[in-house]
Amino acid sequence: MTIWLWGNFSVNKSTLMRFFSFHFILPFLMSAMVMIHLIFLHKISSSNPLGTNPNMDKIPFQPFFISKDLLGYFYILLMFWVVC
Repeated sequence: MTIWLWGNFSVNKSTLMRFFSFHFILPFLMSAMVMIHLIFLHKISSSNPLGTNPNMDKIPFQPFFISKDLLGYFYILLMFWVVC
C-alpha cells in the first residue's frame, strides 16, 4: 500500500506528482458527481415524506433556480472585487 500510494518507501517527486494530480482532478470529479446528483434528483424527483400532492407547487428548475444561483454567484464575485 505504501508503494502504491507514495510510489516508493519515502516521499519524493513521484509522491508529490501523485498528490498534485489527485488534488487537481478531485474538484472536477466532485463537480461531475454533483451534476449527476442534480440531474437524477430533478428527473426522478425526490421522496415525499409529508404525503402531499407533489405536483401542486412545483417551480421549474431551469429558469428560476439557475438564475437565483447565478445571481448569488455574481454577488459573491462582486464582494470579492470590492474587497480586493
